[in-house]
Amino acid sequence: MVRCEVFMSLFAIQILNGLQLGLLMFMVAAGLTLVFGVMDFINLAHGVQYMIGAYLAAVMIALTGHYVVGLVLALIGVLLIGLLLEHVVFRPLYQRSHLDQVLATFGLILFLNQGVKMVFGASPLSVPIPSWFEGAVLLGDGILYPLYRFVIIAAGLIMALLLWLGVEKTRIGMQVRAGASHPDMLSALGVDVRRLFMLIFALGSVLAGFAGALAAPILSVEPGMGDQILILAFVVIVIGGIGSIRGAFAGALLVGLIDTLARSYMVDVLRLFTGAAAARGIANGLSSMFIYILMAIVLFLRPQGLFPARGRS
Repeated sequence: MVRCEVFMSLFAIQILNGLQLGLLMFMVAAGLTLVFGVMDFINLAHGVQYMIGAYLAAVMIALTGHYVVGLVLALIGVLLIGLLLEHVVFRPLYQRSHLDQVLATFGLILFLNQGVKMVFGASPLSVPIPSWFEGAVLLGDGILYPLYRFVIIAAGLIMALLLWLGVEKTRIGMQVRAGASHPDMLSALGVDVRRLFMLIFALGSVLAGFAGALAAPILSVEPGMGDQILILAFVVIVIGGIGSIRGAFAGALLVGLIDTLARSYMVDVLRLFTGAAAARGIANGLSSMFIYILMAIVLFLRPQGLFPARGRS
């Protein structure tokens, strides 16, 4: 009975870790799926906004000595940088081919990663957890879960709700939905598509920067930290459906939970069939493959994704 309670407590921790990872990915993937779905623009540099948000949070919190003030200033900085990049780099690429967009935004990744190294150095930065979120929550049998991670989960859920309300219940959201399914018709109806594109880029930048700022106290803030989460974000929008906020949310939670549970329990499962050393070796490879296997299955069974934007199914 005691072992069962311990297992359930540890399993609950992994579920919470998966939710936390999934919600961080959702905030990155939401902006990416809107940019790709509405604007038909491939932005490989979207993960850089995640990195910039983390670095600005580290700097602003250190300068102000206050987490909330530093976070707000960091988001303002991410917004301004996002608008600058949209005006200088992305806007001239709207009418170019996808290959041009991929090459240009990949070059931007290299440029900004090296720029961060030049300014802050290659060593990781650390961001302290706010004092009022330093505690832990008792899950059972003496197992504690950090309170700040619950804050990340709550912030991700609130952001998802606000984004859903904005897309589903507002006039601009209606234009975004129309742009995801019928962009040519939207332009023909007299909508200022350039302004809409700018708003979408700004929203995507803030969401990715907010995710980076939230993750900064629990992860190392270092150059290139946005590259891995960008790959996961692309997996999320393929699974969920391009241009769909609901799809990005479902896909992110699915990927976060599967990735976390696979890395946590794959060794134990494989030990039932092979030795401990072999199980660890096989698990290291298989656990990182699971989300890509999931993506392949979804593409085979439902190429448009689980919840495609209206008009794309």
